Amino acid sequence: MPAYREPRRRSPPLPAPRGPLSDAVIDALRTGADHPAPAVGDADPFGDDLQLALYILYELHYQGFEGVDDDHEWSPGLLALRRSLEEPFLAALRAGAGTDGHVESALSGLLVEPIGDDGHSVSHFLQDHGELWHLREYAALRSLYHLKEADPHAWVIPRLYGRAKAAMVAVEFDEFGAGREADIHARLYADLMTDLSLETAYGHYLDAAPADVLATVNLMSLFGLHRSLRGALVGHFAAVEVTSSPGSRRLAAALKRVGAGPAAQRFYDEHVEADAVHEQVVRRDVIGGLLADEPHLESDIAFGIEATGLLEDRLAARLLAAWRGNTTALRGQPG
Repeated sequence: MPAYREPRRRSPPLPAPRGPLSDAVIDALRTGADHPAPAVGDADPFGDDLQLALYILYELHYQGFEGVDDDHEWSPGLLALRRSLEEPFLAALRAGAGTDGHVESALSGLLVEPIGDDGHSVSHFLQDHGELWHLREYAALRSLYHLKEADPHAWVIPRLYGRAKAAMVAVEFDEFGAGREADIHARLYADLMTDLSLETAYGHYLDAAPADVLATVNLMSLFGLHRSLRGALVGHFAAVEVTSSPGSRRLAAALKRVGAGPAAQRFYDEHVEADAVHEQVVRRDVIGGLLADEPHLESDIAFGIEATGLLEDRLAARLLAAWRGNTTALRGQPG
C-alpha cells in the first residue's frame, strides 16, 4: 500500500473587505503598496472590520494568500498597521478579562463542569439539540483554526526553556501526529469536514466567519507573535487543554447522534483521550515550569486564561442566538 500523503495545501484567495481597515489591507496586498495606514480611530476592537484586517495581517505569517508576495510578511508599513490594530484589541481584552492575576483562581472555574446545560454552552447545545446543519456550520467556522491546529502555539517553544519547553514540545508532538502525517490533528479535522460534506481547502470559510470567530483565532496569533505575551499564550493553551476533553466528548456524541461518519467522530474522540492527558502536563509542567523559571509571568498566564474565556463566551452567545432563532450563524448566508 502506498504511503499516505496529504494533498499540498494552496494559499487561499484574499477575502472580501468588511470596512475601511480591511479594505486598505487587502488593497495594499494586491497592489504591493507598503503604506496603507488608515486611521483605526474608534473602530470596534471586536468588530468585523478590525478583526478581519488583523486576521489577514496575521495570516501572512502562516499560509499567506494567493497572488500575494511572501515578502509582505515583513513589510514595515503593514507591521506598523498591525500594531495599531493590536493595541485596541489587546486593551479591550484586558478590560474585559477581569483577572485577579492568580493562575489557580483563573483555572478553578475551568476545572468544574456544570451539571447539565447551563444555557451558555455550544457543546451542550449540539449534544442535546444540534441538527446536522448546526454541526456543519460549527465545523466550518472552527476550521479557521483547526486546519492549522497547534501552529500558533508553536511560536512559544523558542521562548521557553527547561521543563516548560520539554513539556510544551511533548504536547505539540501529539498535536502534530506524533511523527505520523495521517494523524496530524489538522489532517484529522479535514477528514471530519469531508465526512460532513464541507470544503476542506485552508481558509475556505473565512468570508462566512463572523468577527467573534476571527477574534478567537487572532488571539492565538497576537499572543504567539509577541515574546512579551508568552505567558498569555501559555495561559491560552492551558484553557484550551483543560476544557477540550469534556467538550470533545459532547461533540463526538452529537456527531454520532446525527449520523456523521467515523472520521468526523474520530477527531473529537482523539481529543477526549489526548487532551485529558495534555491537561495534566500543561498544568504541572508547562505552567509549573514557566512559573518556576519566570514567576513574574503569573499575571500574564492568568490573563491568557481569562481572555480565552471572554472570547469563547462571546462566540457562544452569537452561535446560540442564531441557532435558537433557527437562523444561520454564517455571514452572508440566507436565514
